[in-house]
Amino acid sequence: MEYISNSEEDTINLGKKIASQLKKGDIIILSGDLGSGKTKLTEGVLSYFGLQNEISSPTFTIVNEYDTENLKIYHFDLYRLADIDEFFAIGGEEYFEKGASIIEWGELLEDYLPDKYLKLEFSRDNSFDTKRVIKITNVGNMDIEL
Repeated sequence: MEYISNSEEDTINLGKKIASQLKKGDIIILSGDLGSGKTKLTEGVLSYFGLQNEISSPTFTIVNEYDTENLKIYHFDLYRLADIDEFFAIGGEEYFEKGASIIEWGELLEDYLPDKYLKLEFSRDNSFDTKRVIKITNVGNMDIEL
């Protein structure tokens, strides 16, 4: 499936739609170039839970944790990892069972993920500066409708 985002607001709204269906154990993989919209989508997820003012990129900490009323959300950024072993050294896979995980640059982990996850691949459309094409793949039929 492809989703066309014409603005940051469109990307945030897609994040809200995904957030409305998230549950413990769900994994969202975000891939794409720097500045392609991955963090904006995460902002949308967090804003659904009233946490939009708390978002920060976990580029240097690897993971940020957010508490909502009913769900823990783990926001990973794997951009600065030297190799995948660093993810496992922090016990990264243990987070998957504790809450919902959003993983930027998550394509690095695909060989190690559980059977079900949602993958969003962001790319820019050069014809319009804010336009993004987001390819959505529901691997293993995760229980999310878009």
